[in-house]
Amino acid sequence: MTTPVRLYQVGTRAVGNRLLPEAERTDQADPHRPNSLTSGHRACQGCGEALAARYVLDAAYRAAGGRLVTVNATGCLEVFSTPFPETAWQVPWLHSLFANAASVASGVAAALQATGRDDVRVLAQGGDGGTVDIGLACLSGMFERNDDVLYICYDNQAYMNTGVQRSGATPPAARTATTEAVGPAPGNDFGTGKDLPRIAMAHGIPYVATATVAELHDLEAKVHTAMRLRGARYLHVLVPCPLGWGSAPADTVLLARLAHRTGLFPVFEAEHGELTSVLPVRDPLPVDEYLRRQCRFAHVLAPEHRSELEALQRLADRNLARFGGRRPEG
Repeated sequence: MTTPVRLYQVGTRAVGNRLLPEAERTDQADPHRPNSLTSGHRACQGCGEALAARYVLDAAYRAAGGRLVTVNATGCLEVFSTPFPETAWQVPWLHSLFANAASVASGVAAALQATGRDDVRVLAQGGDGGTVDIGLACLSGMFERNDDVLYICYDNQAYMNTGVQRSGATPPAARTATTEAVGPAPGNDFGTGKDLPRIAMAHGIPYVATATVAELHDLEAKVHTAMRLRGARYLHVLVPCPLGWGSAPADTVLLARLAHRTGLFPVFEAEHGELTSVLPVRDPLPVDEYLRRQCRFAHVLAPEHRSELEALQRLADRNLARFGGRRPEG
């Protein structure tokens, strides 16, 4: 007589993990999820932004009880999801200019408030170019007014839609079309760019958080937390881009995880300008574990550019010290 054996994947990183108790499953584990960004769009294979947008919008849709309006800046997400006359969006969706997604979303929120529709929530989204650079003034205004909008920045660390030019979120030493890997100090200059999550914190808004596409439970939980609050809220999500990073499409989630585990991308939450929680980095890895999987950092790993590699490690170490964690010995 034999006894059937049932194998459970509890505790693994399987997306959604449908074998967990129902209360612990992600929104993506629900077969009845809204698929706010549905299939058929034209994103590149392995696109981290498409993955993050689906996760974020499905979680926000559920948190809002289906009463959600979305404003989208010009950029990769807008281009691949809405090639006229088609659309992959199954929620009310507005396309703004590159710079003014935050202002348009603020106007939508004000119009809803004026008509007594406080049950309808507003979410704005854009890439790092439209957020960290071109749209910074509009976003800062939204923060100052404390408008009732959740703004999502999908950070792929360059202007991918227009040819992989450097943005204010491009990391030091990274190669882009405008920061070529040439000269004695190749790639993007150290000391440039903006740390927008900390800039958002300096505005003292109700909620600021960072996340990656590698930790689905963490990302969805932060969307739900943000949707429970009122006022200006900001979520900055790291979304690897195989095209711009020169990485394998299958490595998108792995790269997001390595960015956190090396300390190069801290994952945390803050309320009213004060840090409230940090996703811990257990057994931190050296930065070259992350860099060597991307062509944009290939030059940094050459022996003659050891100083750039050491500078990136110091940057990661500083983040680990600021947000918790330590560099491995040896």
